[in-house]
Amino acid sequence: MLITVRCPEGPTESELRSLSAWLESDRSVGRYLSAELTTDRPRIPGQQGDGIDLLSLILSSGFSAASLAASIASWRATRPQAPTLVVERPGSTRIEIHGASLAESEALVRRLMGDEQADSDS
Repeated sequence: MLITVRCPEGPTESELRSLSAWLESDRSVGRYLSAELTTDRPRIPGQQGDGIDLLSLILSSGFSAASLAASIASWRATRPQAPTLVVERPGSTRIEIHGASLAESEALVRRLMGDEQADSDS
């Protein structure tokens, strides 16, 4: 399953780099994902390109929405000002995580991953 993460405000690239490193180092999450920092803006020939504005996560089977939510909530708690995150399944569900509550983050991530994933985590 592909999930993308954006940070719509603030120092986007540094926040996404930090989140990527956090998720990859989290033992309950890192073994189930492959992370890639990129941009979805079109490249202009002859120019170096834009900075990072997108974190793509490819999630393997056996992955837990609750683990992803907990890891994201823990990362956000370490930030001086917890950034808003836009998390989406391309062509499907899009959520925004604003609050610092683990329960809120978990409910949003479960919704993002779909009812079948929420049921298998119970």
